[in-house]
Amino acid sequence: MIYTALHNRWLRLLAAVFGELLSALALNVFIVPLGLYTGGVMGVCQLARTLMSEYLGLDLGPYDLAGILYFAANVPILLYAWRTLGRGLVVRTLICTLSYSLFYSAIPVPSAPVIDDLLTACVIGGILTGVAGGIILTCGCSSGGLDAVGLCLSERGSSLTVGRFSLGFNAVLYTACLLLFSAETAIYSVIYNYFTAMVMDRLHQQNVSMQAMIFTKGDEKRLARFIIESFGRSVTFWEGTGAYTGEPVHVLYVCLSKYEIEELRRAVHSMDPHAFFVFQSGIQVDGNFRRNLGN
Repeated sequence: MIYTALHNRWLRLLAAVFGELLSALALNVFIVPLGLYTGGVMGVCQLARTLMSEYLGLDLGPYDLAGILYFAANVPILLYAWRTLGRGLVVRTLICTLSYSLFYSAIPVPSAPVIDDLLTACVIGGILTGVAGGIILTCGCSSGGLDAVGLCLSERGSSLTVGRFSLGFNAVLYTACLLLFSAETAIYSVIYNYFTAMVMDRLHQQNVSMQAMIFTKGDEKRLARFIIESFGRSVTFWEGTGAYTGEPVHVLYVCLSKYEIEELRRAVHSMDPHAFFVFQSGIQVDGNFRRNLGN
């Protein structure tokens, strides 16, 4: 059932929208009541909301203006990303961004913190937000913001990676929190963001590289074509000899994400039920290897 959900585009999109709901719920229930700030574009929107509330008197009561600001901020980002990231990923990002903005704006913020202890609230909120982010990214979607900007910079050949760009952006954001509010606000906001990133990294299957070696006596060219057409990956294959049988065997080698391995396994079994696999997880890949975040 999980496999079917992850490989059906409509079920993936539905799961990503659920991830946006969980993320907005965790942020509004555990983090916002404590006056803490998330990272990225949403963090800037929260900061702008606080300043607008204090100096301009704009207040939506139990609802958060930052959700509306977040969607408005993503409009120019998505227009910029349209040509670089492709229509599919941008459309999914638009749907997820709109969902997140609506959920974040509609879910009431408790008048008093649900958990008074700052560290406990940061850990619980960070874990829930990280789980939500992992679901969204594994489903081939994005919430927009810094992820979209960072991917665009990478695609356009910038020396800035997505991680470096986000790190630099958040450093400026939390420095502003330190100057405008207090050291406590900045430090606990960083702790929340750290737990979010750590859990998201663990759950994001497309971020885990795996190598696969396939030993088959079937049509290796047909299998290679399937891998190239389905995953956009190239394949290296060579001829081997089984030591026990003395018969020739085709050996295929390819690097994929953990998310793509299960689909490869099922396809090979259908083409050659007697094929033999070797998988190794968590390898380091450098050079011309693109992570298929938009699948």
